[in-house]
Parts: sequence; structure tokens; C-alpha cells
Amino acid sequence: MMTEIMDKRNPAKVKEYESFAANHPNGNFMQSVGWTGAKNSWDYEIIIVRNSSYNIIGTALVLIKEIPFLKRTFLYSPHGPVCDYRDRGVLEEIMDGVEILRKKYRAYEVVFDPCITENDREEIEIFKSLGFSFKADAPELSTIQARNNYVLKINSRTKQELFDSFHKKWRYNIRLAERKGVECRVCGKEALDDFYMLMEETGKRDGFCIRSREYFEKMLDNLGEHCRLYMCYYEGHPVSGAVCVQYAGKTCYVYGASTALYRNVMPNYLMQWNMICWAVESGCWLYDFQGIPFYKDETHPNYGVYRFKKGFNGEVMTYAGEFSMCYNRAVRFAVRAAGTLYRKIFKKNPSELLAWFTEK
Repeated sequence: MMTEIMDKRNPAKVKEYESFAANHPNGNFMQSVGWTGAKNSWDYEIIIVRNSSYNIIGTALVLIKEIPFLKRTFLYSPHGPVCDYRDRGVLEEIMDGVEILRKKYRAYEVVFDPCITENDREEIEIFKSLGFSFKADAPELSTIQARNNYVLKINSRTKQELFDSFHKKWRYNIRLAERKGVECRVCGKEALDDFYMLMEETGKRDGFCIRSREYFEKMLDNLGEHCRLYMCYYEGHPVSGAVCVQYAGKTCYVYGASTALYRNVMPNYLMQWNMICWAVESGCWLYDFQGIPFYKDETHPNYGVYRFKKGFNGEVMTYAGEFSMCYNRAVRFAVRAAGTLYRKIFKKNPSELLAWFTEK
């Protein structure tokens, strides 16, 4: 096996990498080069591991965030690496690549959050044996990516078979939206103003920070055919919208927004159904509704998110969480202390701080 840091300026290398990441079972859209185009002020590098036949057998796209004033960087591989998590040899080669990046960018910490489920003890132990620190059962909103996701396994089922599996009230609401004349369509950037208006209303109503309009524009530009903006209109009014990304056999509902008006025409149900149909039409094996924080607490304000997604008759998938390796504890302490101070001053919860941190 051999390890290399990919030449990002070489289109052939980028194409080869994308082909591997987009077709690997452990691939994820956040490991796509297209995703890096949406990340303001992040640099990135890609680690590639090849076998003796020079074929790619493992990769890791690593985002690089420079910490102001400290001249140090934070390395993060979102839902990476992309490889067989039980192949220790490949993982060791990837870590050789991480060591190259650590020295080049003076990193104080690296974080990986592979899509390993919390019950996969073998894979967790392999990562720990490589020197990663791991905290089981990390609290909600304390990790960069949500640990609890709601997913619908398609597994070659037809649209009708999936529709018939939904809770009867959900089937009724989808049909109701259609009868009422709600129109759900795939839009381009011309609809971003409508979507962002809904996003601002949703953020204010539900109390969470939102990305910039530019962020969503960059997602559409850089992820290209992998990314769609779905919009629902009722009597000419934008009533709900979503940014959906399809990659590596998975269709992911990444961002959603809606107005409190016209809820009675059930646009969100129709929108989800249209995105699920896209997943089926594209031969995906999984539709990922994404995060459901606090889904076990029926008294929590976020429980309604889980209740809505649950009606589509999927299942909860809980990931193990983050694996970190610290190279400079003093710098990590300083960065975390600054984050704590920021939360106290601006009254942000951890997930909002992470959004702010990654958006700058």
C-alpha cells in the first residue's frame, strides 16, 4: 500500500477520487470535493491510499480551519474516512497522511466522525487502537454532526411499496396536499430568495441560527447535479423548501424550512415524498432525514421533528460519534475556553457555536 496527498489542481486526480468516494458504501456527500466549495474560509486536503495495483482503496477528505491569532489549525474529516473501517492496514496508511497534514498545517487536533453505529464495538475499538480518543454516548448537540439520525432504508422497494408503508395519516396528508393544489418542484438559484425567506422565518420561530444565503448558493453551485432545491408553492406563495443532496447511494434531507401559514395544506409531507421519490428513481438504498436530537424526550421542543419523520416508517440510526486526536492540549484548551466564553456572551448552544465557527 502507498499513501499520497492528492494534487487538487489535477482534474484527472479529482475525477478519480470522486468516482471512488461517490461509489463506496461508506461515502458521504461531505467527503465530496463539491462540498468544500460551500465551506467559507476552510482549506482542504485529500489523503489517498492505493494498493499494489495503484487502485484507490481508501481516502479521507480533511477540512482545515485556521484558528485566528494562534497560527494553528483544526483538522476535520466530516463523516470520513471512506474505506473499509475494519481494514486496519488502510486506516494506518490514512493516519500516515494525517501526520503529513499535521506537520504541514501545524494542527493542534484532528477529528474524524465515520458513519460507525454506536453498537459496532469492533470498528470503534480499531479506531481507538490507532490512538484516537473516543467518548461514548456524547450528549446531544455536543458533536459537530448529529449522532441520532432518522433513516428510511429503500432497499430496492418501489415508490408504491414505500408509500404504502407510511403511517396512514401521512399518506392522507400527502394526498391532501396534492388535492389542495400544492405544487412541489425542483428549483434553481432563482428560488433562493423564496427559500431563504422561509429559512429566516423558521430560524426565528424555532430558535436556531441559520446559514447565509451565500452558503446555500454555493451548495447548489458546487455540488451540481448531486444537490437539489425543492420548493412547495400554494396559490403562488412559497410555503416550504428543502436542500437535498444525493451521493454514494444516499439521499439526504440536509436543510428544510417552512412558513407557519398554510400548514393546513400539508406542504412538508408532499415535499418529503418528492425527495423520497428522487431517491428511488436514482437507485439509492437509503433516504436520510438527518438529525433528530432529543428524540427520546417527548417534552422537548424538538420532539415534533422526530414525530414528523417517524410517520414515514423508517428507523433511528445512532452513530458512535467523534474520534479525536490531540497534538497540543494547551491550544485545544484555549480554543474550547474561547468557545465557552462565546456561548456565555451570545447565549448560543454548542451546535449554534459550531455553525458560527464553520461559517466564518
